[in-house]
Amino acid sequence: SPSPRQYFPVRYFIMKSSNFQNIDISQQKGIWSTTPSNERKLNGAFWESVVYLIFSVQGSGHFQGFARMGSAIGCEKSQDWGSAGFGGVFKVEWIRKESIPFQFAHHLLNPWNDNKKVQ
Repeated sequence: SPSPRQYFPVRYFIMKSSNFQNIDISQQKGIWSTTPSNERKLNGAFWESVVYLIFSVQGSGHFQGFARMGSAIGCEKSQDWGSAGFGGVFKVEWIRKESIPFQFAHHLLNPWNDNKKVQ
């Protein structure tokens, strides 16, 4: 039987990582962690929609892939990221792991960010 979530609206978020190591950890373990300031927005979106996360390492000029948010963000923190100011851990289901230059997405504009390019 179809999942009730498949009828939810879809939301997309770009997740910026400060380094490639965090992306590797996420792809290996199927988890992610973000700053506490992002948690409320992501959790709200998770309960109301299907959430896709598009990952990019700061300064790379590329997207590193995308994943579906697989759980709400909990209180448990991960030792994988050390004490870099991250909040709780949540599950992610990686769909595509590939380096894609921003220039391939320059035709995409974000209406919620003054129609700036998505990157």
